[in-house]
Amino acid sequence: MSAASAHRNSAASTDARRSAANPWKVDLRELGRRAGSLQELERTVPAPADWRVELIGVPEGAEIALALRLESVMEGVLVTGELDVPVVGSCARCLEPIEDALHLDVQELYAYPGSTTEATSEEDEVRRLEGDHLDLEPLVRDTVVLSLPLAPVCTPDCAGLCVDCGLRLDDLPADHTHEVVDARWAALAQKFGTDPSTSSPGTPGEIATPEEN
Repeated sequence: MSAASAHRNSAASTDARRSAANPWKVDLRELGRRAGSLQELERTVPAPADWRVELIGVPEGAEIALALRLESVMEGVLVTGELDVPVVGSCARCLEPIEDALHLDVQELYAYPGSTTEATSEEDEVRRLEGDHLDLEPLVRDTVVLSLPLAPVCTPDCAGLCVDCGLRLDDLPADHTHEVVDARWAALAQKFGTDPSTSSPGTPGEIATPEEN
């Protein structure tokens, strides 16, 4: 075996190990560049950290299921398919924990270096292939994070929290209310140790209001 062949084999072996170590990367050498070639990909990959918005996100290490089809086209590789993504968070109305799953569709063209699409597109308008591998992580991350609700709710009709006691309204009786103390008498009631909302006429410490003539 020549030195050049040995070097190529060594490089290919190193590249394969790198791909195996990173489940987000797909080896495209089997797919090739012949337009119309197809490759089915079903894979479960662990979620990286920080895929979230303020109240909800994907737990780090959670299993994300990919069911994708890679198709070789004239300008690059077209990726289409579906994602199943677990999410956890808190209800924006009552702060109760939320556990859910997103089922998302994806479709994205990865352009070949030097292709017309690559040459005529801005940096942020198209994804580009680098070498013989395709990195799915940026595509999946952007799809998932942009799909997360900014104000998630535990149920569509969640009533939120009571503004007076802070308890969840859906767990309280329908007639749940709070006595409102007249602010004008609050200081005097505190001085005399009397609750003006429960005092009755004639009780010691009562703060009487003038009777109408």
